[in-house]
Amino acid sequence: MRIMLVTDAWDPQVNGVVRTMKRVITECEQMGHTWDIVSPNGFKTIPLPTYSEIKLAFGAKKVIEERFLEFEPDAVHIATEGPLGWAARAVCLRHKFPYTTAYHTRFPEYIAARFYVLRPWMGYMYVREFHKYSGRVMVATMSMRDELEKRRFKNLVPWSRGVDTDLFHPAKRKDDRGPFKGMKQPIWLNVGRVAVEKNIAAFLETELPGTKVVVGDGPQLESLKAKHPDVHFLGVKQGEELGACFANADCFVFPSLTDTFGLVILEAMAAGTPVAGFNVPGPRDLIPGTGAGAVNDDLAKACHEALACSREKTRAYAETYSWRACAEQFVNNLEPLPVPERRRFWKRLARLRHALRIRRRKPKPGEGETKTPAKAE
Repeated sequence: MRIMLVTDAWDPQVNGVVRTMKRVITECEQMGHTWDIVSPNGFKTIPLPTYSEIKLAFGAKKVIEERFLEFEPDAVHIATEGPLGWAARAVCLRHKFPYTTAYHTRFPEYIAARFYVLRPWMGYMYVREFHKYSGRVMVATMSMRDELEKRRFKNLVPWSRGVDTDLFHPAKRKDDRGPFKGMKQPIWLNVGRVAVEKNIAAFLETELPGTKVVVGDGPQLESLKAKHPDVHFLGVKQGEELGACFANADCFVFPSLTDTFGLVILEAMAAGTPVAGFNVPGPRDLIPGTGAGAVNDDLAKACHEALACSREKTRAYAETYSWRACAEQFVNNLEPLPVPERRRFWKRLARLRHALRIRRRKPKPGEGETKTPAKAE
């Protein structure tokens, strides 16, 4: 298929949306699918207030429509609820072309954590309207699906995630603990965006023996550094360095209350490191009953329970997730027009565009007329 992806989150951002979609694209290309990716890159953007790393592109509707008409996609997927997402939604609705969306982040809680005057119910009005006409709204977990159904969301379908079991592997665990060499054990690790919506402060304020380590960057980094001088902040790590961090930790702590899945949970498990988190969507769907970690309303209890889990069982559980299965589920969730109807759609649109070009070329009344010069007397 020819798939058009519209996303407000893309390089150089490093987050779950970007990492998930890039891996899905790679898998889909191997399956023979073609992509056109519309992202903030190439547009005039402004930084998101309180989070300058995120760029918002406004006034992109005309360009998106031009790319839509030129690419002639079989399916359109809108990944985010930002300005580009709204513009693509308007284009699809205008041309009566079906599209799908995804609920990657607990957007209302995310906004409420940053702007205290905006309450979650306001955010849910916004996102419910955004997803209202989507043919399928992809959600990562069953508990997230149940929660959104209670909030009157429609057309919800499951879309799980995958993990790179080669990059994140127990073999990267070293006797001297590699990147954590010399640190007092056990090592409690958190990886991700260092921002208020990730609730990292709850992890850092939890009484735990050993050493706490945070890997990542974000707007809350400097304030947390100043408040917790005993915590090791290692900055951004990628590739093999990131894999080594996951493998050499004793427990991965995931304190977020706003993520719908938590890709880093699977990455830690793939490295053999058990995970502790709150009893909320994401951790609640991935961890209980697996022997790969623990969830609890008391984060300290979850941490101690997770620490006792078998690293072998943790790795075995992560191996049940694959990116190919994730990509196949994504493709099955898309809502392309049936082939005959699709052909008729693009032929009809081609005729309309041709007629429009002809109308534009026709001279307006009074244009192209030559006036007879007045006779000299």
